[in-house]
Amino acid sequence: MLLNKVIKMEFFDVIKNRHSIRAFKNKEIEEEKLKKMLEVMNSAPSAGNLQAYETVVVRNEETKKMLAKAADQSFVGKAPVVIVVCANEKRSERLYGERGKNLYSMNDASIAAAYIELAAAALGLGSVWVGAFDDESVKKIIKMSEGINPIAIIPIGYPDEKLHATRRRKIEDIVHKETL
Repeated sequence: MLLNKVIKMEFFDVIKNRHSIRAFKNKEIEEEKLKKMLEVMNSAPSAGNLQAYETVVVRNEETKKMLAKAADQSFVGKAPVVIVVCANEKRSERLYGERGKNLYSMNDASIAAAYIELAAAALGLGSVWVGAFDDESVKKIIKMSEGINPIAIIPIGYPDEKLHATRRRKIEDIVHKETL
């Protein structure tokens, strides 16, 4: 029972302490940490357990610079690792048709990307979700085929900036009562 309390507290601490990081130390991420993030991503829930997402792990300096340019955000190129998470529309479409293609694959990829960010935070790393980029440029850079579309570029590294909490909306402004 005590172990469950410890795990829950650690989880909630990770959630509370995860912040978007855009400045990274010039320090490589250990392979075991990268592997752990990818294992956590692979455990993310998905519609029909189809896992309708693909990821590309980028360490090549030139590729990171190209992704930074496609996102018009220079910090992307300065992270030791950049993970591009893509929605695999075809995988979801086979079982769920248009809804799978247009919604479930995006949901699956988004959840996988969120799990990567939470795992990074748990491992003492910083990350940021970059969603503003030129889709076609990113697809060409990471060499993805038709029906596999990037939804997030996630630069990851050891934080080189002070972590600060951002203002959050009040729960009562977010949660709405059911109406009859």
